[in-house]
Amino acid sequence: MRGREFLATPVALAAGSNTLGVKALTFDVFGTVVDWRGSIIREGAEWVQKKGLQVDWAKFADRWRAGYGPAMDKVRQGTLPWMKLDALHRMILDDVLGEFQIAGLSGDEKESWNQVWHRLTPWPDSVPGLARLKEKYVLATLSNGNVSLLVEMAKHAGLPWDAVLSAELFHHYKPDREIYLGAADLLSCNPGEVMMVAAHAGDLKAARACGLRTGFVPRPNEYGPSGKADTAGNEPFDVTALDLLDLAQKLQPLAPGRG
Repeated sequence: MRGREFLATPVALAAGSNTLGVKALTFDVFGTVVDWRGSIIREGAEWVQKKGLQVDWAKFADRWRAGYGPAMDKVRQGTLPWMKLDALHRMILDDVLGEFQIAGLSGDEKESWNQVWHRLTPWPDSVPGLARLKEKYVLATLSNGNVSLLVEMAKHAGLPWDAVLSAELFHHYKPDREIYLGAADLLSCNPGEVMMVAAHAGDLKAARACGLRTGFVPRPNEYGPSGKADTAGNEPFDVTALDLLDLAQKLQPLAPGRG
C-alpha cells in the first residue's frame, strides 16, 4: 500500500526554462542508493549459520543505524574528536553487541562485521539508473561515509561514480552547510549547478538552503515494511521521481546542451 502511495506522488519540475542548469548530481548513499537494512539482515542470517546466534537482525540493524545520528552529534559538540564513519560504526557496534548479548567475538570478527557497511547491496534500480544519469551528468557521492568505505562499496555494488565525495574531506557531517558548498566547489560548479539527490527530506532541505537543486527519490522500504520512510510531502523539490531510473527519464530533457 505504501508503494502505491508513492506511485501517486506527482512529479514536480522547476518552472520556467526547460533546463535546470544542472551539471552534476550528488547522491546521498545510505538508504537512497543502497539498502543498508536489508543488507545487514542478510549478513546476520549468514552469521546464524556460522555462529549459532539467535538474534532479531532487523532490530539489530535498526539499533545500529539509530546510533548514527547521536554519535555524529557528539563529534559536533566536541564530546568526541573528529572520526571517520567507520570508527563511529565500530563504536556503536560495541554497544549494540552488548545490548543483544552477543559475546565471544574476536577483534577480527567484530571488524569484519563492521565492514558490512562496505558491502551494502544497491536497490534494484540504482545501478541502471546511475548508468543512464551518467550519460548526461557528472555523478558523485555526497555521504557521511568515509572515502574508503564509499570506494569499497562502489567496487562491491558496481556503482559507477565519477567522484567520491565524503564528509571526511570536509571534517563535517551532513547536514552541515560545509558539506554541500564544499562539494560544489570541488566539482567547480556554482551551487545551483549541482543537484542533491536523496530519499531524505532533511538532507534535501539543507542542500536547498545552500543553493543546490534538489531531487527526491522515495525509498518506502528503507526501514522495512512497517517502518516510516520519508516522503516529499509538500516540499518544493526541483524533481520528485519514483526511483533512479525515473529520475534519469525526468532529467534527460533537462540535461546541459539540450536547450
